[in-house]
Amino acid sequence: MVVWFLGLSPVLQGLVATLFTYFITALGAGLVFFFKSMNQKALDLMMGFAAGVMIAASFWSLLAPAIELATMLGRHAWLTTAIGFLLGGFFVMGSDIVLTKATAATRQGTALKRSVLLTGAVTMHNIPEGLAIGVAFGSVALGIEGATILGAVMLAVGIGIQNFPEGVCVAMPLRRDGASRLKAFMVGQASGIVEPIAGVLGVLFALTMRSALPLALSFSAGAMIAVVCSELIPESFKDNKLLATLGVLGGFATMMILDVALG
Repeated sequence: MVVWFLGLSPVLQGLVATLFTYFITALGAGLVFFFKSMNQKALDLMMGFAAGVMIAASFWSLLAPAIELATMLGRHAWLTTAIGFLLGGFFVMGSDIVLTKATAATRQGTALKRSVLLTGAVTMHNIPEGLAIGVAFGSVALGIEGATILGAVMLAVGIGIQNFPEGVCVAMPLRRDGASRLKAFMVGQASGIVEPIAGVLGVLFALTMRSALPLALSFSAGAMIAVVCSELIPESFKDNKLLATLGVLGGFATMMILDVALG
């Protein structure tokens, strides 16, 4: 399986990786066929672990290669990466504003209207996640120093893990509100469909616009950190702070060991 994956073109690697993250979203949404709720402690531990992986991946798989490449291209590495990082963070912050407004606007609305707006808002978060994975694989194909196939894979794993509770959190409320299992599942998995598209676009962008790659890598890093701060940390620490903390530490350590020791 590993040999098969490594033998794929960068575009196909990005596609397979983001299809995996979409599948995990659908897997989380699929729990509505069996349950109306999920153990909160398990969700908090998973979200904490995903946060740790994504924090580590944001540096080793995205920011570090961005700084290296910007330096090689003769640019002000600190300025390029800072601008990209902030733009990525602002994008996710804007998505959060839309999500908040969508939720507030549909409190008195129909379940269908709420599900459509909520899915659209969550999808906005998944665009930079898919792009981040694609850009990471594209950077590996270009041989950018600091970019490794293991780092790109672990980034996809971290995003996939956080997509599981995302699918749950979209589908379960709909099921509790009386939606059919099939409808709740379809809405829950829909937010992840955009990731494979964004993943392929990210790879193509990286391969065809090498000069803009430092900005794209740092944009992705900023988006990842913003997702961690706006979604994973607040949600996972709300009820089970100790478990969430252990998850963050475990996720960060796992990513660090794999990327630094083995990468």
